[in-house]
Amino acid sequence: MTPPRAPGPADLVITGCTALTHGPDGEILFVDDATIVVREGVIASVTAPGAGSDQDPAGPGAAVEHIDGRGTIALPGLINCHTHTPMVALRGLAEDLPAHAWFNDWIWPIESNLTERVVALGARLACAEMIRGGVTTFADHYFAMDTVADVTEESGLRAVLGQAYFSSQGPEGRAASLDFALRRRGTAGGRLTTCLAPHAPYTVDDADLAATAELAREHRLLVHLHAAESREQTDHSLARHGRTPIEILERAGLLDVHLLIAHATGLDPARDLPALRRAGGDVAVASAPRGYLKFAWDTTPVRALREAGIPVGLATDGAASNNTLDVWESMTLTALLQKHAEHDPTWLTARQALDHATLQSARAVGLGEEIGSLAEGLRADIILVDLTGPHTQPVHDLAATLVHSARSADVRTTIVDGRVLMRDRALLTLDVPETVRELGELLPELVDRSHGRRVQEYEG
Repeated sequence: MTPPRAPGPADLVITGCTALTHGPDGEILFVDDATIVVREGVIASVTAPGAGSDQDPAGPGAAVEHIDGRGTIALPGLINCHTHTPMVALRGLAEDLPAHAWFNDWIWPIESNLTERVVALGARLACAEMIRGGVTTFADHYFAMDTVADVTEESGLRAVLGQAYFSSQGPEGRAASLDFALRRRGTAGGRLTTCLAPHAPYTVDDADLAATAELAREHRLLVHLHAAESREQTDHSLARHGRTPIEILERAGLLDVHLLIAHATGLDPARDLPALRRAGGDVAVASAPRGYLKFAWDTTPVRALREAGIPVGLATDGAASNNTLDVWESMTLTALLQKHAEHDPTWLTARQALDHATLQSARAVGLGEEIGSLAEGLRADIILVDLTGPHTQPVHDLAATLVHSARSADVRTTIVDGRVLMRDRALLTLDVPETVRELGELLPELVDRSHGRRVQEYEG
């Protein structure tokens, strides 16, 4: 019998780091002085000194690329479970407003001016921001999604992309969302996953929602939408339809497919939690806490959702409302706001917050079998975080330091599919100054609201 061929040199080897890994029950574990070996975009091994055989885990010969990880913590790349990347172009434009004025007087009039070039530049700036903040995967829900897909491929990031639509667009809106999803899924070397993206139950009618559920089942697609964004929205839905937004989704069959719900801060516990427990599909929620504070909304009821078996991933929403695409900040705020909301300082713990930032976020976007952990066989989406700064020293509890002391600016290196996208804070795939220059030239025309048009009407 011919013996199996020994593997050749690794594509990438990271040595000397502390690696955040997961135990068999998903618990957070830290491996000191770890070596991470990557081959063909996949993690081949994560080992500690003296673990396993005496052979070099990287295999014979020198690795194509080596990173000295001493002084850093290796984490699975962060996942932004709900955003609108091109809205970076509207960052800080409409502040200190209630949601209905923010949408109707500013955002939706300005979005009627969008061009594919503005979408491309906004998405490029957003990808650069996320790479610098340690985000390796994002779930986007917006217009001109082919353009966003092209920018994502250029950036090297992983993404779950959906072409947004309203019922006011007629059948063409839903058809365009499906067309995009079928054409672009699996592209960019497999880094692009696609989904259907109806906007919300208050902008997409029952017939369109039911048709979307059927398409999702037929084509095995994730559905990504907004629902129960605030308690006011839920109250309006009850007054108009006699059902909550979640009950509308249930009636349409969307709780029986793979569904990602953005926000869910306005859940009615007595009506919505039983509906979510009845769900026959893989239902998850994306929580973007900074925006809820700005709009004076309640926060996502993470504890109740966890008890109902619903994964809750971390998100930022778009930079027009959230101002940043900093998932690190979302993790910190989630831990703090949950303590406040539950009046319980023992909940949510730092390790639970890290769970939401890693495995639960991966499950939320439908990639739980591919990313979310540093483990053999998963995609090599890795970030290296420098904890040597004065604001992170000394380290008594590593999980607490990561959640409550570290910042996105402490991310030194960002890797997707084994490819280094940022090394020592230097971006390697995107030109930020040129993007900012060109976007600045287009802003006056973009923000003109004198035409009086809106892409949609927000009724809450």
